[in-house]
Amino acid sequence: MKARPHPGLTGELTFQVESRHCIEFTEGGMPAVLSTPQLIGLLERTARQALVPMLEDDERTVGIEVDLRHLAPTPCGALVTLTARVIRAEGREVTFQVEARDTQEVIARGLHRRAVIRVESFARRVAAKAGAIGAGE
Repeated sequence: MKARPHPGLTGELTFQVESRHCIEFTEGGMPAVLSTPQLIGLLERTARQALVPMLEDDERTVGIEVDLRHLAPTPCGALVTLTARVIRAEGREVTFQVEARDTQEVIARGLHRRAVIRVESFARRVAAKAGAIGAGE
């Protein structure tokens, strides 16, 4: 890593909820809302992008843990702001406090951990696993 992430380092992403972000319930009367899996993915992206300036050219980060409470529904069309703030950096692991807000309230809050990896080593590991799957193991 070029620089060590420090507590307080913050990433932010604002987006408008589109139909591709929503779950449409099949039960009658339930409105389409921002889905939890989409929210988690966008919070991970927010944390990942916050770390990019700290990384060497051959490094990336991967998510290793998410502990999130999805507290409130958010309809399609709403504006959402995501925040990922570093609260701990130990070795190659970085822990973020994450939060999502729409224009009315906090809609999610939790923790997210990421690990700094070397691309080449990671790619070798994935290729070995893919080879084992292809060989029927």
